[in-house]
Amino acid sequence: MDTKGLESLPANELHERAVSYAVRHGDLGFLWDLLKVIPAAEAASGHTTEAAADLSRVSALLSDAIAAGEGRLGEALRPIYIEYLRKHPDA
Repeated sequence: MDTKGLESLPANELHERAVSYAVRHGDLGFLWDLLKVIPAAEAASGHTTEAAADLSRVSALLSDAIAAGEGRLGEALRPIYIEYLRKHPDA
């Protein structure tokens, strides 16, 4: 799918495609990059308490990565999903 097509998808679908592809292909690099940006995305989406907790607990990051396609957090992470899916058009 081209960039324009990806940009038209809702955040939760981008999340599902990107994370599912990364899990199927053992792309721990993408999953780790996602975990690293979730605290900033949480803060940008108005969830400052969650951002602080994420910085101190890896388990919270793992949980967030699984559900990071919903709501304002999903919207804040859209560019990450689009960039990853552009690199992996078969996702």
